[in-house]
Amino acid sequence: MNSYETVNNILVRLFKDILDIEERALITSEYKDISVNDMHIMEAIGIQESKNMSTVAKTMSVTVGTLTIAINHLVKKGYVERTRSEEDRRVVLVSLSEKGEKAYLHHKIFHEKMVMAVLDSLNPQETRDLTKALLKLQRFFDDYGKE
Repeated sequence: MNSYETVNNILVRLFKDILDIEERALITSEYKDISVNDMHIMEAIGIQESKNMSTVAKTMSVTVGTLTIAINHLVKKGYVERTRSEEDRRVVLVSLSEKGEKAYLHHKIFHEKMVMAVLDSLNPQETRDLTKALLKLQRFFDDYGKE
């Protein structure tokens, strides 16, 4: 198998495996009512301060209308809270509820385990090389999305 075929097979399998494993890690008895996509929305909201819908939509690369539908479901399930900005009542702010923060931290732990499983097995030079290669891959996806 040549380098192209090897890299292609690895990338295709990695993307599939990460999504499958992430879903299995996320969907516990406590969080069976949310999807990986729901979790990524909560990740975009974060646990810091409330964010406006436009900011979250931009982070997710979706329209505010599409995000609104997802947020409605997350509000009904008790993961997200919606408020109006004090400065401008037209602006809708979203933040994670206590339940949403617990789910966020549960998901964050999965990501930390995944990253550390890779980094713990690499020496410093391999870590730099992997980081450099992944940054190039990220740039490709960033640029590809703009075409």
